[in-house]
Amino acid sequence: MVAVKMLGNSKCNGEEFINEVSTIGRIHHVNVVQLVGFSSEGSKRALVYECMPNGSLDEYIFSSSGTRHRPSYFTWDKLNDMALGVARGIDYLHRGCDMQILHFDIKPQNILLDKNFTPKISDFGLAKLYPKEYGLVSMSAARGTIGYIAPELISRNFGVISDKSDVYSYGMLLLEMAGGRRNVDRRVENSSQVYYPSWIYDQLAPGRELEINNSVEIGDAERKLCIVGLWCIQMKSSSRPSMSKVIEMLEGDVNSLQIPPRPCFSSSQPISTRQSCMDSSLTELSIISEHDELP
Repeated sequence: MVAVKMLGNSKCNGEEFINEVSTIGRIHHVNVVQLVGFSSEGSKRALVYECMPNGSLDEYIFSSSGTRHRPSYFTWDKLNDMALGVARGIDYLHRGCDMQILHFDIKPQNILLDKNFTPKISDFGLAKLYPKEYGLVSMSAARGTIGYIAPELISRNFGVISDKSDVYSYGMLLLEMAGGRRNVDRRVENSSQVYYPSWIYDQLAPGRELEINNSVEIGDAERKLCIVGLWCIQMKSSSRPSMSKVIEMLEGDVNSLQIPPRPCFSSSQPISTRQSCMDSSLTELSIISEHDELP
């Protein structure tokens, strides 16, 4: 069994196809999906991957009913293990290959699950390869998906583009895994919850029980995902931990973790100010289309 990803003729004259083949073809890691082969005939291009029968992570952490759709053994400890697996995969891309690979599109839809629910990073169409000694990355246009894209990809005032851009996206992924909802949701009834990371931060206040997704019975694993996620989404790229440090934090004791500074779009700010900041950023970006892998 394999999975086939078909690429249309509109994808930058085959640039995404060539990019994904050249990037993922050299990667061998338990937490990165394996490219089995590819085909290019005329305008038809196909990527052939190992089959991931359990779909993508977003199918298990998001639900319109407010409860997760997941097997009974999808416990908080299992979620923590999956978060660790994704972190190890990203760390391998950043440090374990001959060239540093920046993914630029880490999100739940691009985390695929094998038969054992082992998470594997997929979709390298936006990835870039750089020599490891490069301290910064040159890029002419923003890339990624709205809601996960790092601030420095919009404005260099937030720092240089680097491996910390993937760290930001990963942090948003952690917060979504913890709460089971998307990081920006304008449909929520309480306007203070519009910017989800800021609301999470308020829930972590000393002496307050952490209540996420209408559940008060939470454990250390959920709190850990929240704290580490908030560290990863610091607005200044230099303030974010490296992926190796993220792994260390996830493997450690939650009581040893310090609460990070409040996210930039704080719920203590007037709603109009916070919304204006988000809207001005969103207008500079176009949503990257997503392509499902077909069984």
